[in-house]
Amino acid sequence: MKKILLDNHKLIWHPERVESWKSGELIAPITIDCALTQACTYKCVYCYGQLQYNEGRALSREVIFRFLDDCADIGVKAVSFVSDGESTCSPHLYDAILRGSQNGLDMALGTNGFLLKDERLSDILPILTYLRFNITAADAARYAEIHGCREECFNKVIKTIRNCVVLKNQHQLNVTIGLQMVLMPAFHDQIIPLARLGQALGVDYLVIKHCSDDENGSLGVDYESYGQCVDLLKEAEGLSTDTYQVQAKWSKIMSGGKRCYSRCYGPPFILQMSGTGLVAPCGMLFNDKYKKYHIGNISEMSFKEIWQSDRYREVMDLIASENFDAKTMCGTLCLQHKVNEYLYEIKENDKALQKAEGPPPQHINFI
Repeated sequence: MKKILLDNHKLIWHPERVESWKSGELIAPITIDCALTQACTYKCVYCYGQLQYNEGRALSREVIFRFLDDCADIGVKAVSFVSDGESTCSPHLYDAILRGSQNGLDMALGTNGFLLKDERLSDILPILTYLRFNITAADAARYAEIHGCREECFNKVIKTIRNCVVLKNQHQLNVTIGLQMVLMPAFHDQIIPLARLGQALGVDYLVIKHCSDDENGSLGVDYESYGQCVDLLKEAEGLSTDTYQVQAKWSKIMSGGKRCYSRCYGPPFILQMSGTGLVAPCGMLFNDKYKKYHIGNISEMSFKEIWQSDRYREVMDLIASENFDAKTMCGTLCLQHKVNEYLYEIKENDKALQKAEGPPPQHINFI
């Protein structure tokens, strides 16, 4: 199996867009991370979504399709349905995946898997780049405790994962099927069981990531305590084989929740949209208290119009200016973190663009 890049970024494989950005041009995002709803069936104890609430409306099929058409039109390369809601709660999920793929976009889905319809897997697996299941426990009781759901939800999700693996293998599909564990130090007892479960299920990978928090520490993540998990994480990675990859996001887990950059340059390349239709630079700024960073809503105007607007450039310029400090004015270790590290060195320290060497990694357009 070709190794999946899970603890870095892929921007070096898009030098033309970085050069355009350096020249001050308006660039289309390479990746857009979005949700089709803010609703969710679970109440995970680590959920950052509870901190992202903003007023909005349900996204209609027409609005979603217009958004995906605009993405293709302006040069977006990939759309992942992840963000601040559980997109399987939307009745338009399957049609949206199909529409995006028909438009030439790389499509991906992150989900808890409970509402994912097994009878629709054969429709979406052949066209998804990846399908990732968010799962932080390897037994029903612990799963229910962490994810805020009934114990029987665990059995349904495991059944669906198994069905995905069967379909992938039967039809030799290119889709990557993965598991994601959001690690808080208190969940250390699940690291090894979950790594073994992923191996038994036959998925392609398990990624173990940090838990983000806001600038006020509302979720109470103790970043210093991640150090106590190091041996367990290394043991889990030791379960990797030629067909199964276990990867801890070491660069974030061991960062202490701190950034090395003060300005935010990543959102023009990897933009986020809330399940309410709100377009903002990132999920850290979705909440209504951050309205000064809100750009527009795809229910009210087309995404292409939002992207071309003076407001879009105004907000992007603001978060990249001395009037914004990423170290103190937004949450920890965001989606754009690795991209930000790279771009900050280019912009502030005049570092040359890295040259890509060797074959490109999988999922190249999900930067």
